[in-house]
Amino acid sequence: MSTQPLFAGLIVDESDQPVTVSYVGLEPCYVVNDAGFLRHIPCEQVDRQVLRMMGEMIQGHEDLLAGQTAKMLGQEDIFTRAMIENQLKNLDQQFETVLQTGIPEEGRAYMGMMGFRVRINVHGDVLEVNQPGASAPDDENDG
Repeated sequence: MSTQPLFAGLIVDESDQPVTVSYVGLEPCYVVNDAGFLRHIPCEQVDRQVLRMMGEMIQGHEDLLAGQTAKMLGQEDIFTRAMIENQLKNLDQQFETVLQTGIPEEGRAYMGMMGFRVRINVHGDVLEVNQPGASAPDDENDG
């Protein structure tokens, strides 16, 4: 388990109010204000849901993403592309690593500046992941 929440500062409640972080013992929790009652939801519970949703967005698009990533890196050779695609196909392992190491503060700040937001309810269920730049289902057939 990570010692810090992955998406601190990027989560809002159903009323678009920022969710804070607090610790119950050593466990980080997202704190949702439920009409004055502060609900403490284990961060890992929410973070795993978000990672799973992000994985679902990637699934089936590994080839395209690997090609674009290799291009951005300036390494468009077949070996780099294959390595990236393999990493994308093994997302569960990558997500476990992220859960262990966390996301650097700079990375979370950048995600926030780009408009990344997660909306949860008072029970910690992820209602929405707003990931700017992600294509909507209607956009997949365009182009």
